[in-house]
Amino acid sequence: MPNEPRIEGLRIGGQVVGAGRAECIAVHNPHTRELVGTVPKATLAEVREAYAIARSYRARLTRFERANILNKGAAAVRARVPEIAALITAESGLCLKDSTYEAGRVADVLMFGAHEVLKDDGQTFSCDITPHGRQRRVYTQRDPLLGVITAITPFNHPMNQVAHKVVPSIATNNRMVLKPSEKVPLSALLFADILFEAGLPPEMLAVITGDPREIADEMLTNPAVDLITFTGGVQIGKYIADKAGYRRIVLELGGNDPIIVMDDADLDEASSLAVQGSYKNSGQRCTAVKRMLVHEKVAAAFTEAVVAKTKAWRHGDPADPATEMGTVIDETAARLFQSRVDEAVSQGARLLAGHTRDGASYAPTVLDRVRPDMTLVREETFGPVSPIITFGSIDEAIAIANGTAYGLSSAVCTNRMDDITRFVNELEMGTVNVREVPGYRLELTPFGGIKDSGLGYKEGVQEAMKSFTNTKTYSLPWR
Repeated sequence: MPNEPRIEGLRIGGQVVGAGRAECIAVHNPHTRELVGTVPKATLAEVREAYAIARSYRARLTRFERANILNKGAAAVRARVPEIAALITAESGLCLKDSTYEAGRVADVLMFGAHEVLKDDGQTFSCDITPHGRQRRVYTQRDPLLGVITAITPFNHPMNQVAHKVVPSIATNNRMVLKPSEKVPLSALLFADILFEAGLPPEMLAVITGDPREIADEMLTNPAVDLITFTGGVQIGKYIADKAGYRRIVLELGGNDPIIVMDDADLDEASSLAVQGSYKNSGQRCTAVKRMLVHEKVAAAFTEAVVAKTKAWRHGDPADPATEMGTVIDETAARLFQSRVDEAVSQGARLLAGHTRDGASYAPTVLDRVRPDMTLVREETFGPVSPIITFGSIDEAIAIANGTAYGLSSAVCTNRMDDITRFVNELEMGTVNVREVPGYRLELTPFGGIKDSGLGYKEGVQEAMKSFTNTKTYSLPWR
């Protein structure tokens, strides 16, 4: 953890602006409540300046130059993992194990971006394949956007969420104005500095910190904005969709992800996946296990295993290398989980483990006898809670899994190929992982949801690069 609080400024056009300003946002450690650092509250004039600088700049980096910057960034992140992990832990309350893993994922995003830059992204079509064709060839290429990308990121992966916006933007020669969560801005600023040190032209990335109530609308409606990419809650995502007007939007919103345990499942494996999926990152992942749907024939044995593994899950001081789960983002969030569990218990659920709170620390919690209509599982509960729901048939399991407004990810524990086929085809989710946690993916692979989890656009380095470009088609005579 840093010994002295960090005093940071905005990153606009190569200048550090506003460091030490009286109007600032204080970042506190959720566990110790100590001051970690301060960042400026950007003014509307500064936000507009950031867009003006970005809009007037035309990136001319070659593929090699872009790949070189991203490779240098990846090497720098890998060399600075302890520093990065300590900062993520200090500002977010995530345990060092999770923060260290996140730093590795950030390096992977940079590495995959560097690889993808070097690929030719065009297509070729011969035109003499129809009686009406001609002796020509049609080609495509992907061009950067004419305007600027607005990126808004959440608190739950302070640097990796930022990397998934910034890296595809660099890889496609775009310009981006980024607003990280005001709860965890320090990791984003460090990431930007690493990229600038690697040779990124500062006009290609501005980092704005501030109160979203004061600056968010400008970031959505500024005339320079061509595309808005947002990761966060459903309510804000729908506000953005309503406000954005005639602009491209990429929304990665919440999830209510089930793990479905069939009666033939390996219960040791399934319970381990369920527990890991619930408590990694303090349960603060859109792809965390938020509902455990278990066949009634194996529910008792599965529940016993989950309770035992939950009680063994070490939670406490995030800075202790042995800790497996730190705090959630703040006390307000912890109180929400506490109140939802209280409500579920009052409606007939049975509390089996956890449900103790100290400030922002909320213990891993298990309940069974949960019904699908309870708020705890009908809405997204973004924390370390394991609600167990039983079912009697695959039809019932699919109906319960699909029975919320969300459609992001899911996990299925079974060895029967006919059941797997049904789940893959019938679950209304963007991802179905068999014998793995719902959130399993590489930083390269397509990721995203449907329904209230998103509009069907995918993230992941490859898909984001497609979203961040315009396809241009041209043709030439060919004899």
